[in-house]
Amino acid sequence: MNYTENVIVPERTLLVSLDTGEYDAEESLRELWELAKSGGAEPIATMMQKRPSPETATCVGSGMVEEIRNFCENNEIELIIFDRELTPTQIRNLENATDVRVVDRTMLILDIFAQRAQSRAGKVQVEAAQLKYLLPRLTGKGTALSRLGGGIGTRGPGETKLETDRRHIRRRIEALREQLKKIEVGRHETQRRREKDGTVTVALVGYTNAGKSTLMNLLTQAGVLAEDKLFATLDPTARALKLPGGKTVMLIDTVGLVRRLPHHWWRRFAPRWSRLQRRTSF
Repeated sequence: MNYTENVIVPERTLLVSLDTGEYDAEESLRELWELAKSGGAEPIATMMQKRPSPETATCVGSGMVEEIRNFCENNEIELIIFDRELTPTQIRNLENATDVRVVDRTMLILDIFAQRAQSRAGKVQVEAAQLKYLLPRLTGKGTALSRLGGGIGTRGPGETKLETDRRHIRRRIEALREQLKKIEVGRHETQRRREKDGTVTVALVGYTNAGKSTLMNLLTQAGVLAEDKLFATLDPTARALKLPGGKTVMLIDTVGLVRRLPHHWWRRFAPRWSRLQRRTSF
């Protein structure tokens, strides 16, 4: 986003999709439009190309890259979002060709999660996921980032900033993993107490922005944030709910589902949520 006189100005954004026949590309692109708006961008237009497989260097073909570049120049586009996960090389090549910042679907979702996370557990999970995603993308800096010195042990190329960044990120990921282990211990304790007390847990499960938080507020007056946007709430909320028969259950408002959520990082940091999503078809 751009900031003008302390006012956030949404970035003018072009959405790009590659249709290889793996999924409903048009439906996914419509969802990406809502994700972009939820993330604070201003979608201006969409482009789609049909190919049997992604182009190794730029995801889309060279003709499409030229079309994207011209559109961005003529429409003051500040951001390009691709509706799939891109490799570091693809992102670098696309940015060089268009002179516009490029992000992919995974980056967008992670950014939205970072904006929405409020609890300690949620913030730790999202930061860990962001760092895991960033680590293999610290490439292409070359020797320009080398630290050169004049003392003993500092002559020559020495240690590149890239290697230092990687080590720092790995250390931070390990620290976050330790925090997550402690958080998980607390969750297990809470779960054991509920099982010991015979508490029945009921989860509100569904697509993001389907109205789960609104229903939660209606049933329990929980005061959960309910807005017409994807992933308006990220942290699960639990409230006691007395059923008409007199029995009390624990009602939980869960994180919403979304199509093609990247499992390779989410499974690691929120395994229960991921198992639930894998059992859900769209």
